[in-house]
Amino acid sequence: MTRTYIGDYPSTPFPVTDIPASCVHEVFRNVEQWERETDTRAIRLHVGEPAFRPSSAVAGAVAAAVRDGRDSYTTAEGVLELREAVVEKLTSENGHDTDVELVVATPGSAQGLLAVMNALHRPGAHLLLPAVHWPVHLQQCLLAGFVPRFYPMDEQMRPDVAAIAAMDVDSSAVLLVNTPSNPAGALCDTARLGELVALARERNWAVISDEAYEDFAFDGEHVSTAALESDVPPSDRVVFSAFSFSKSYAMTGYRLGYVVAPNSRHAQTLRTVQEASIVCPALPVQMAGIAALEEREQSRRNGAFVRRTRDSALLPLLDAGLLERLPGGGWYALLDCGRTGLDATTFAARLLREHGVALAPASGFALRVAPDSAIEPDPGAEHLLRLAFCGPPELVAEGARRTAAFAGAR
Repeated sequence: MTRTYIGDYPSTPFPVTDIPASCVHEVFRNVEQWERETDTRAIRLHVGEPAFRPSSAVAGAVAAAVRDGRDSYTTAEGVLELREAVVEKLTSENGHDTDVELVVATPGSAQGLLAVMNALHRPGAHLLLPAVHWPVHLQQCLLAGFVPRFYPMDEQMRPDVAAIAAMDVDSSAVLLVNTPSNPAGALCDTARLGELVALARERNWAVISDEAYEDFAFDGEHVSTAALESDVPPSDRVVFSAFSFSKSYAMTGYRLGYVVAPNSRHAQTLRTVQEASIVCPALPVQMAGIAALEEREQSRRNGAFVRRTRDSALLPLLDAGLLERLPGGGWYALLDCGRTGLDATTFAARLLREHGVALAPASGFALRVAPDSAIEPDPGAEHLLRLAFCGPPELVAEGARRTAAFAGAR
C-alpha cells in the first residue's frame, strides 16, 4: 500500500517556506465554506475534538491560579509540583524508572516533540517516520533540520521491524514511534516495541515515543516504550517519551504536555531548547495539569467512552468494506475507499457536498520528500481517508452510516 523513496536525500536544511501545511487545515476551510453556503452544520469527523470536556477541577485550578497570583514565570522545565505528579504517574502506571529532573512540561506534546527533535538534531541526521504518519511529525522533522526517511508498515499499520532494519541510515538517526497511532489507530505490543528498542540500541539510534493516545488502547494494553529500558543504566538509555493532556483529559485548548528524557545529559539539552523557544509553559495551565493528574480515573472513563463509540458506531464501515478491522486504539479509523472507484479527495468532497459529512483525505498523512526535495503524496495512499470517532457517539454513528451508504451507492 505504501512505498518509500530511495537514493540520495537532501542534506541541507529544508526551506521553511516549502514545508506543507497540514491537510487537516484545508479540510477545515472546506467544511466552513460548505456550512456558510448551505447554512447547515456538517458532521465533523475530520478532526479529533472529543465529545467529553475537562473536569470542573481542571477549570477551577486555572481560575484559582489566576486569582491567587500564580501567573508568573517558572523554570523552563515547569514547576516542581507538576513534575512530581507526572513522575508518580509515570512510575506507577507506565512502568518508567525516572525522576523529576528528567521531566519537562511543555505547551502541548506537539511543542514537546519539536523540542526533542531540536535537542537531538545533528547536521544530515535521518529521522525515521512511519510511512503513514501525523502530518505534524513531518513538519517538525523538517523544521528541526532532519532528513526524513519513511519506514514501511505491516498489514495492520504497525512498524515493520525487519524492513526498518534493512534501511540504509546513519548511526545518528532518530526513530519515531507512535502507539496508538494517528491516523491508523495501530497498537504496538511489548514484543514489537522491544524489537524496535533493541534495533535502535544496536544501531546507536535515539527513539522518540509519541504516546498522546496512551489511555485509548482498546485491543490490548498500552505499552510505554521507555518502560522497556528500566533495567538499562540511565546513561545508556535511548528512549524519549512525549505525552499529552489534550486527549486523556480533553484539554485540547489548554496546550499542555510533557516530555521525558532518558538521562540527565539529554534533559539538560531539552531545558536549553525549551528556554530558548518558549521560556516556560504558562503557570495557570500547569496548575490545571496537576488537577488533571489527581483525577486519573477520569482519563480511564474517557478511554472507555471512546471505545464504546468505536465498538458500535463504526460497524457500518466494516459492512461497507471501507474498514477491514476496528482500530486497535486512538481516536481515528483509516478508511479505504478504493472499491468505490473514487480517489479519497473526490470521495471526501462529494461526501461533504451531498451528505454533509467531513472526513480528511489521508494523502496528506502519507507525504514523501523526493530526492529533488519535492514533497508529494505517496500514490499508495490515494484511496485512504481518516475518520475521527472521539466525538458525540450519535454524530459519529450517523456520519459512519451516511459514509457507508454513500460508498455502497457507488
